[in-house]
Amino acid sequence: MSETPAGFAHLHHGYAVVFPGQGSQFLGMGLSLARESDIAKRVWAEANDVLGFEISEIAWAGPAAQLDETSISQPAIFTASMAAMMAFRAALVQHGHPFQPRVVAGHSLGEFSALVAAEVLEFPTALRIVQERGRLMKEAGASSPGGMAAVLGLERDQLAQICAEASSVGVIVLANDNCPGQSVISGEVAALEVAMEACKAAGAKRVTRLGISIASHSPLMADASAKLQEMIAKAEIKDPRYPVVANASGALLTSADEVRAELTHHMELPVNWTASVQTMVAEGAKAIIDIGPGQVLAGLVKRIDREVPTLGMTDFGFPAEEKVAAE
Repeated sequence: MSETPAGFAHLHHGYAVVFPGQGSQFLGMGLSLARESDIAKRVWAEANDVLGFEISEIAWAGPAAQLDETSISQPAIFTASMAAMMAFRAALVQHGHPFQPRVVAGHSLGEFSALVAAEVLEFPTALRIVQERGRLMKEAGASSPGGMAAVLGLERDQLAQICAEASSVGVIVLANDNCPGQSVISGEVAALEVAMEACKAAGAKRVTRLGISIASHSPLMADASAKLQEMIAKAEIKDPRYPVVANASGALLTSADEVRAELTHHMELPVNWTASVQTMVAEGAKAIIDIGPGQVLAGLVKRIDREVPTLGMTDFGFPAEEKVAAE
């Protein structure tokens, strides 16, 4: 990284940093970066110590089925995101830039990455919370089975009406407003199936059942959310050094009290990523930097606001991620 990579030119005009959520995992995530960055490697080593097992080995070598278990994938994605963030911050200092984002945000699970980036939570504390979050979600999926489906081509109001009508069969809600025309619905299986058929009848371009038995960001997560809150209540939470954009509302979180209120129903409330990106832009983000495994959020941002450049780690001179083939 002797020459200044092109991405650094965007840092003078205000930027946001965002972190991905569950589903962005893949075998080999974070491995290329850990090979190049001692800082990133140390983050993985610390995660291994905190968790008491080699999560780095699972993330880098599998087996893939184990990595895809929510109790493993969530702390793995979180650790990969934190390793990337620490390497990114070090690169900024090396090139004479302070780490000074206008705002930070994360999609669902990624909200905990954003809270560490904003110095609200310490890494070990957040990692333990994320591990418990994954365990509780797995437990909830077993005790209260549900499902989720991605819907393309319908707008938020249409989906909200479809969910309202299908709720006569069971719990079903709009869980993720990812970008205009791309959403996720979540709930009990019977209601989900009714809503999926209604979406097709309403002209959706595509309706795809996701390969999970967990109804994230729905009332089926209420018990798990309450149990997680018991752990969060004991955690040290500081005022954000940089404003954090709340998942559900897209509002800015600027105090520890606001963060605690946001996390109270974090697992059961929907993710409004469209509003979140709009808030980042309104707060002066002239570029949005996607940090962590994959580039899922960069693609969503482009569909929300085509005028805002989206950047990834490679734009700052870091190696491209390489997926490891599953055995």
